Amino acid sequence: MPENIKYSSPEQLRYARIMSIGVKIGFSLLVISFTLYMTGVLKPLVPVDQVSHYWSLSAAEYAKATGTPTGWGWVKDVVKGDIFNYVGIVVLAAVSIVSSLAVLPLFARQGERALLIISILLILVLLVSASNILH
Repeated sequence: MPENIKYSSPEQLRYARIMSIGVKIGFSLLVISFTLYMTGVLKPLVPVDQVSHYWSLSAAEYAKATGTPTGWGWVKDVVKGDIFNYVGIVVLAAVSIVSSLAVLPLFARQGERALLIISILLILVLLVSASNILH
């Protein structure tokens, strides 16, 4: 048995297993979306040959100049080659929420109230942050 597994709790192993799967999925989506963008399989919002014209702009200026959606507005344009990469980014951002959700039953079953409450609060903070409702 590897040394790190011998000293890891079931909660740590579950969290790490789900985190590992989520990161692999997110990274794979980033590679796929980049390939679809660069090959032109998915038509981009901003053509590849024009992107360099906007490099000197701030994010807000870039969004305004190119019509790139902000906030959750990207969802309606997800079929655009340069917007589809957001899916991989969202998966990477959400994997900590999913991993935290996965250990909640273990904390509850073991009576680990402090860890359960901390995990629930962490999930709530991440969800509120991602939702942009406090914008």
